[in-house]
Amino acid sequence: MSLQEQVRNNEDLSRYELAVGDATALVTYDMRDGKIALTHTEVPDSLSGQGVGSALAKGALDDIRAKGMKVLPLCTFIASYIKRHPEYQDLVG
Repeated sequence: MSLQEQVRNNEDLSRYELAVGDATALVTYDMRDGKIALTHTEVPDSLSGQGVGSALAKGALDDIRAKGMKVLPLCTFIASYIKRHPEYQDLVG
């Protein structure tokens, strides 16, 4: 199973999570006018430089697309990921 396939939506904490070993990367969100605002991405230092942040972004965006929702990319990491991956541009609302 690829890393992005391991991303899960923890609705109780309003965040997408990707656990790798003992560390967890996350992107927090909140709902705004029927859209999902991705507000902050956090990747532990132990996972830095391994593509975990990109896998997390892809997994979260794929889940949001599957739910038919639009994204407000307030987090700079997510915004730059979408710019680098134009196939997600249609999610921005």
